[in-house]
Amino acid sequence: MSEKKRVLVTGLSGVVGTAIRTEFENRYELSSLSRYGTKGIDEEHNFKGNIAEIETLLPAFRDQHTIVHLAADRSATADWESALRNNFIGTYNVFEAAKISGVKRVVFGSSQHAVGGNYLDEPYCHIMNGEFEKVSRPYPLLDENIRIRPSGYYGASKAYGESLGSYYSDHHGLSVINIRIGFTISTDDPGFGGGALALWLSHNDTSQIHAKAVDAPDSIRYTTVYAMSNNYWSIFSLEKARDQLGYEPVDGAGKDLNPDSKGHERDKTEYKQHYEDPETY
Repeated sequence: MSEKKRVLVTGLSGVVGTAIRTEFENRYELSSLSRYGTKGIDEEHNFKGNIAEIETLLPAFRDQHTIVHLAADRSATADWESALRNNFIGTYNVFEAAKISGVKRVVFGSSQHAVGGNYLDEPYCHIMNGEFEKVSRPYPLLDENIRIRPSGYYGASKAYGESLGSYYSDHHGLSVINIRIGFTISTDDPGFGGGALALWLSHNDTSQIHAKAVDAPDSIRYTTVYAMSNNYWSIFSLEKARDQLGYEPVDGAGKDLNPDSKGHERDKTEYKQHYEDPETY
């Protein structure tokens, strides 16, 4: 039996990290990097470090095949100082540490907020607001060829990360796959809002697409794909994710809002597990 691929995830305690953890534990030799450690990970694979301080990353990155980079200030309304330290500098440090350590691939947890300015336009603004009666179907889905339209410093940091990955792919030989994550929800129930119904990425589909990215052929040197479930009110095209990664969502959000569905505190952009530690949002 061949050895399992060595994969390190930053931000494994976050919402997306929690969604992928079981699949990754079964599939890979999984390690975690966070400031405070990750519950339930044995000492050998439980690294402590701060993505804003590159020297703390190097012990964790040594001998890893793939880094899945999820740690960030994930608030869509992050202020500049936090975005600069945790998202801009932190993402640079992840790519640089991967280069230094001989990592083969970085799977970068990007976001639909890199193009979130499109939510200002019709019909997408109505979908995001749950004003479905104002929307005529079919409507055009947005693909990866649209221009970057960040919806804040957070979105800009994700676009920056995608660009930085292109540089490290071309000039330092890293394979880089950017996943523009939709909305992974701790309760896995998107019925509370129009944006949630449109952008929902179920836990099943979250783990699927991240594993597909880790296991993608070596011939993929650089790509960017959207990651949502097969939602009725979907805004983004999934064709590139299907064609390049073999992603096929198994779940889909319904047509209607559910008055009994409630968002959870952990899904709020202001939520922090450790107030001083945006990595564990």
